[in-house]
Amino acid sequence: MKQENTKFWIRFLICFGVAAAISVVIFAIQGFFTDNIGVNLQILADGLSVSGALLLMYAGMMFISKEGALLGISYALRNAALTFIPGGRAKQELYKDYRERKMSKDRKSADVCVWIVGAIFFAVGLALTMIWYVKFYNIQG
Repeated sequence: MKQENTKFWIRFLICFGVAAAISVVIFAIQGFFTDNIGVNLQILADGLSVSGALLLMYAGMMFISKEGALLGISYALRNAALTFIPGGRAKQELYKDYRERKMSKDRKSADVCVWIVGAIFFAVGLALTMIWYVKFYNIQG
């Protein structure tokens, strides 16, 4: 129990570090915090919401892959590559056998941390975007 809890928090911190690194890269691209408070809030909202969205998309892709939705693509690419390798045709297998072999592996789900961190970053970014629209967005003319 203690070991699992420690592993969860390590994965959580790694996910948080990745999201924070993505946010810092976006802050750097947009010029960090140099202008007035409205622009700073917009930069902060962009960095957090983009990193959250990227983590959520990654978690969704891991879920889709875990369920086997991409097995057809990997099977086709594998067989296409085996076609160009001498003697590779002998290694080809039926899709049914390939799917059974791939799905029989124990696929533990470690994407809960990615979902949580992505949702937190995305929610905070959306909240900051709403605050920016209420306080600083005005249409001229």
